[in-house]
Amino acid sequence: MTGATTDAAWLARSIELATINVANGGGPFGALIVMDAELVAEGQNRVTSSLDPTAHAEVVAIRAACLAIGDFSLAGATLYTSCEPCPLCLSAALWARVDRVVFAADRHDAARGGFDDLEFYELFNRDRATWPMPIVSARPLNAPQPFDAWLALETRTDY
Repeated sequence: MTGATTDAAWLARSIELATINVANGGGPFGALIVMDAELVAEGQNRVTSSLDPTAHAEVVAIRAACLAIGDFSLAGATLYTSCEPCPLCLSAALWARVDRVVFAADRHDAARGGFDDLEFYELFNRDRATWPMPIVSARPLNAPQPFDAWLALETRTDY
């Protein structure tokens, strides 16, 4: 199988997961993590069922994949998702060190479905002073203390 054929097959599965999730009362998002041409984990949007606004399909798949391989790094993995990752999911993929993201629908499709992905991407391009939620720095003198403790810890696991 060629790379494009493989991508198409994995994307088809992510779309299938998303569609099944809709039929089961969940959001229209499905994702999977693949390493070395093998499925490691799948995820479906669980925001409403788990009352967790971070339980996006991609995040659910990343969490399951990390547990499956016993590591917080998914270096070498591809994240396949039924829709372009929102900023939360894109950040999760970056933190997990995913090598590659392949998506089907895009942020405009999500917006048409009533989801905020496009709005959030646009928000991050604006000056924070215009955001509907204030982001305020209140820096006490000991603000760097946790990082000093981290740097002093010889047994830390860098990530």
